[in-house]
Amino acid sequence: MEAWSPAMQTTSIWIAAFLTLCIYSFLYKDNPFYKFAEYLVVGVSAGYFAVIFYFNYIKPNLVDHFFDPTYPNRWILIIPTALGFMLLARIIPKYAWLSKYSMAIYLGAGAGLAVPRDMDARILKQVYYTFVNLYPLTAAGSIDWLLLLQNFLLAAGVVTTLVYFFFSLEHKGVVGKTARVGIIFIMISFGATFGYTVMGRISLLIGRVTFLLKDWLHLID
Repeated sequence: MEAWSPAMQTTSIWIAAFLTLCIYSFLYKDNPFYKFAEYLVVGVSAGYFAVIFYFNYIKPNLVDHFFDPTYPNRWILIIPTALGFMLLARIIPKYAWLSKYSMAIYLGAGAGLAVPRDMDARILKQVYYTFVNLYPLTAAGSIDWLLLLQNFLLAAGVVTTLVYFFFSLEHKGVVGKTARVGIIFIMISFGATFGYTVMGRISLLIGRVTFLLKDWLHLID
């Protein structure tokens, strides 16, 4: 692919800057410029992913196999093709009910595939890594106090958090105090997650502001 000419690069920078300002104009109030940029992002994203899905999944796995006489049992590919067209029936109100069958199969198959995977990643792996060594030793045979503190906090956080969500017993006495400790661990977890999210958004903001000041306005090097 040939490199862009200076005129094309300048035009692309001005378009990107205009769309960036359109998005940030929402900080003042909802306006037509923001709506234009929002609709453009949705439309371009939909078109982009439609092309990507077609050439990466539909064409090699469905179209090419169906028209390949050597592919075994290629006629069975009629079934997913029909289900795909049934999904598109939603754009015709009279036949929109046909999409319910495709959607039901899609959701059922997706849930069946996701449950074992999520069970392993979100439950079994979490339980496995909860069994930590509460008497860790260094290579010299002495206690590794830093690892001991880390493992103790992990075990205490898991146990107290589970107690907080255990509603079969009234949260009084020892159970209540343990549950309150669990609340502290939960709040620390939520705070860390929120802070991580905010820092990610701040990084995006810094990137766009740098683009506006450096590439567009040339105010910084």
